[in-house]
Amino acid sequence: MPLRRKFHSNPFARFASLLSALLFAGALTSASQTAVTTYHNDNYRTGWNSTETVLTPANVGSSSFGLLFKVKLDDQVDAQPLVVPGVNITAGKFPGTHDVVYVVTENDSVYAIDANTSTVLLTQSLGKPVQMPLGCNNNGPNVGINSTPVIDPSSNTLYVIAYTQDNTGPTYRVHALDLGSLTDKVTPEIVTASHTLTDGTTFVFNATYQRQRPGLLLANGNVYAGFGSFCDYSANLSRGWLLGWNAATLTPLSANEVFDIQPKSPNSFFLSSIWMSGYAPAADDSGNVLFVTGNSDPSGTTYDGVTNIQESVVKVSPNLTNVVDLFTPSNQASLDQTDADFGSGGVLVLPDQPGSIPHLAVAAGKNGQMYFMNEDKLGGYSTVKNNVLAIYSIGKCWCGQAYFVDPTDGLGRVVSSGGHQVEVWKLQTSPSPKLTSIGGGTVSSGQFGGFFTSVSSNGTANPIIWAISRPVSPGADLGIYAFNPESGGNKFTVLFKAHAGPWPNYNGDANLVPVVANGKVYVASYQQLEILGLKQGKSQTQPRK
Repeated sequence: MPLRRKFHSNPFARFASLLSALLFAGALTSASQTAVTTYHNDNYRTGWNSTETVLTPANVGSSSFGLLFKVKLDDQVDAQPLVVPGVNITAGKFPGTHDVVYVVTENDSVYAIDANTSTVLLTQSLGKPVQMPLGCNNNGPNVGINSTPVIDPSSNTLYVIAYTQDNTGPTYRVHALDLGSLTDKVTPEIVTASHTLTDGTTFVFNATYQRQRPGLLLANGNVYAGFGSFCDYSANLSRGWLLGWNAATLTPLSANEVFDIQPKSPNSFFLSSIWMSGYAPAADDSGNVLFVTGNSDPSGTTYDGVTNIQESVVKVSPNLTNVVDLFTPSNQASLDQTDADFGSGGVLVLPDQPGSIPHLAVAAGKNGQMYFMNEDKLGGYSTVKNNVLAIYSIGKCWCGQAYFVDPTDGLGRVVSSGGHQVEVWKLQTSPSPKLTSIGGGTVSSGQFGGFFTSVSSNGTANPIIWAISRPVSPGADLGIYAFNPESGGNKFTVLFKAHAGPWPNYNGDANLVPVVANGKVYVASYQQLEILGLKQGKSQTQPRK
């Protein structure tokens, strides 16, 4: 990541500095084409594409915007699609240069799809998926590729972790695939690890009990992944892990982190998982890795912030050798006791801001409280009070926040999506940082609370907030919404609303993120990818390849 950036008092200068940071994180490949190469667009996890020149509130809100293509896939999609323009496809029936959307499924399949025609250019199977791990029903029948991959455009490499049913049992492998052929560039690395507990015994990573749900992070020349559990089952054998591999060789880092290293607990229940409803760990400008942990022993007695770090925002050093900082809510014991995970949502690191506290972050979880933090001093733990900048109620959050800069004043905006509500919060940094709710909109969403959003704009002009709602009942479809945050008043205009694909797995949350790039919107679902945009002809359905 770049060095800390100096902000200027002029809002346009501040925006230029912010835009530079976003471009570094994988936003642009040319003046007219935008790539989305990582979860929520950048390593801060803003979810903001600030280079969308085609889609505006005017045309998204007209009859010219709608479904262009449906692409058939072989299984449920839990990961966010990724987009890379101008890829040289070197294998298959369609060699040559294509704008490509990459989609992965729970059947351990990787798809390269032409973003303009919906043609399936390439598919690659990475093995046989694991069926209903431990009997957990909050995923589909198969668990294969559960997390969002990450792409390094400088080396044309897609990094992905596949969960496969091997003869020896369930196994995770880290793959580095060539963008043009979807073949392995180096030998895939089987995920193995061990960590010493406080009594000197060794705890060994066991893929049977660990779920790799959070999106991958590419930073510091490494690929990082978080691990949790399947439905909290076998909580005596599963713990929260953060692992890393060298991006060039896939050699594991020499250190790793386990967030409950106590050898015993009252109920033989450990966890302190990293799951975040699929939200990916973030990285700050110093390369530190940030995420949120979930619940541990239901007695509520095992937290100490050192040997067990549950229900916390955690910052880990780039080499995974130590915990740099943390914030734990004062009610962590009751969160454990009621299974009200703070870790049901991710942590958004805000791009650098003017003022005395330039580095900020927000995170929220199941109890619906969004914590506003100084990212340089997260707040630690106190039983008396929460040592954070502020706390805001947003609704129950199996979700993650987004961010953009508003055209009216050049100030940052945080987008929350707890409960059924998209809510926009104005960021003020002087005389001290605070967030003020300025409006929002409602989505019809079911399953657990919350959903996921993205933001598109042309610089700061023409912002649109995109949301994918969860099905409201068994058998119901997902929904796609587009809101205009500049429509005036505290109730935003709904520019577009439509069904967005099936989701028969009602027991498992649809943690899906809309992707906007180059005039198109990509929505994955069960056995399907929808591509929306400005219509120039009749919508089509692409047959199964």
